[in-house]
Amino acid sequence: MNPVQLVPLKRHGDDRGWFAETYSQRAFAARGLSETYVQDNHSLSRQAGVVRGLHFQTPPHGQAKLVRCVRGSIFDVAVDVRRGSPTYGRWVGAVLSADNGDQLAIPVGFAHGFMTLEPDTEVIYKVTDFYAPAHDGGLIWNDPAIGVEWPAPAAQPILSPKDLALGRLADFDSPFPYDGRPLAPLVNQSSG
Repeated sequence: MNPVQLVPLKRHGDDRGWFAETYSQRAFAARGLSETYVQDNHSLSRQAGVVRGLHFQTPPHGQAKLVRCVRGSIFDVAVDVRRGSPTYGRWVGAVLSADNGDQLAIPVGFAHGFMTLEPDTEVIYKVTDFYAPAHDGGLIWNDPAIGVEWPAPAAQPILSPKDLALGRLADFDSPFPYDGRPLAPLVNQSSG
């Protein structure tokens, strides 16, 4: 089973609107996703072209994430950074939007980031460990060794000073072990 999974949202609608379960422990376990989430995070990006990432937390505070976009749209990316993985440095990406409702389940051992495709985009994501500043890490968004094919909604991506200072994959000594599941392309989505 692919370690990174695109989780479609099943909406039940009528003339009033729709209802959906965004997370069900039973349904996720049936997909092989048994993480226990301990915190929800919510971000607002005012402009299209904001890049957040590529982030991770190192052991023993690694974070699996369940990401969804509740307003606007994003190009969401996961990069394999598990040492010894045959897909080390490869990435998968998916467009997550308020319209499609899709979610991306990203396990520990992957760097995560996204680019907003519309102004006033909001993203909510669950994580499996609390924020631990001493274990906070990441990789630069445009590392040529990774080669993420970011869309271009803005002339120049907008990043925080922290994200602009992130290092390169070539200089990263991964503390994440390979679990025997190579990264595979997401169905009908981007990968590199």
